[in-house]
Order: sequence, then structure tokens, then C-alpha cells
Amino acid sequence: ECDQVHIDDVSSDDNGQDLSNYNFATDGFHAAANNATLCLATGVRGGVDWMRKLAFRYRRMKEIYNTYRNNVGGLLGTPKREQWLQLRQEIEQYTDNWLTTALRSLSIINSRTNCVNVLVTTTQLVPALAKVLLYGLGGVFDIDNIYSATKIGKESSFERIVSRYGRKCTYVVVGDGRDEETAAKQVNIINISLGLFRNLYITYYTYHQ
Repeated sequence: ECDQVHIDDVSSDDNGQDLSNYNFATDGFHAAANNATLCLATGVRGGVDWMRKLAFRYRRMKEIYNTYRNNVGGLLGTPKREQWLQLRQEIEQYTDNWLTTALRSLSIINSRTNCVNVLVTTTQLVPALAKVLLYGLGGVFDIDNIYSATKIGKESSFERIVSRYGRKCTYVVVGDGRDEETAAKQVNIINISLGLFRNLYITYYTYHQ
């Protein structure tokens, strides 16, 4: 399948080819008309050539994310940059500065030694990466710490994270749904689930001390 849980899940299929002159427009992949996924593709799904081309796409997405994670305006260019900034202002206005509060909380955690922000989302990975950038959160989420639970669910995603960082770490899940709470309990993770907006304030004031 085109959609992956993590940006490096198909990296083993990447042969390291120089992509400077590679034409992604003719590689056989294109988005379905009714969604934002990569992925309608010619060729044999799961074949060597198909997987290699898919891996190229994920490598390029990682490069773009890392290049523009702190400069989304540079990626969008004008006039889209101005439209994006206007939309950001409107989101702040109608959500009582939700983005500002989120960014403050995540920035505090991100600045601390041996602390990282990890995002687990039910959104498919490609649109999730786009959303993180458009919300201006790229600076506080390394692309290696973003997981899509669309295919495997949040419990399996949490298990994968715990396997990566080890069970000696302290994990805190901040979410607004029962699925986060249930998944966190299954892997013995501390869960904060009181409504997302309130969680942001709790997180901010807890880690700001």
C-alpha cells in the first residue's frame, strides 16, 4: 500500500539513486480524485520497481519537510503565503489562540533535555505531514516522530513508539478521545484526557514551571 505508518517504513526499498533529475510527474503515481493520498499507480503493486519508486517519493517528502519545517512560507511562495498567514490568523481568532497555546506547550517540551514530542494521528501520513507544516508545528515535531495510526491503530502505534524508545522512559499521552485513553492503558502509558484544549493549558503550565 502507498500509505505508511512512518516516513521510513519503505526506506529499505530505496536504492539511494540521485533524484536531482528524477521526474516524479511521470513515475506512475497520482492522487485519487476524491482524496489526498499518493496513490493510484501503474505497475504491479508491491513489485520491486513499484516499491522503489514509492520509496523515492517518501525520501523526497522527508527532504521537503526537513527543508521547510521552519519556513512554510518559503515552500508556499506568494500569494499562497499571504493566504496561509491570513488563515492562521482566522484560526487563532475563532479557536481562542489554540495554535499559539499548542506551539508554546510543545516548544517547552521540545527544548528540554531528553524530551521529545511524538505525534500519533488517525490521519494518513502524507496529509498529516502537510497539516503539521501548515499549522506551523514542523519545528516541534521531527518527521521521525510522526506516526499515522490509520492502518494499525493507536495501540499498535504506541507499542511501536515504546519499542523504539524503551520502557524506562516516561510517556505522557495528551488527547481528547477514548481511543487514546484505551491505547495508553494497554501499553502502560500515562494518559491525560480531559478535552484537547484544556489539555494544552495543562501541558503548558505543567512544563512551564
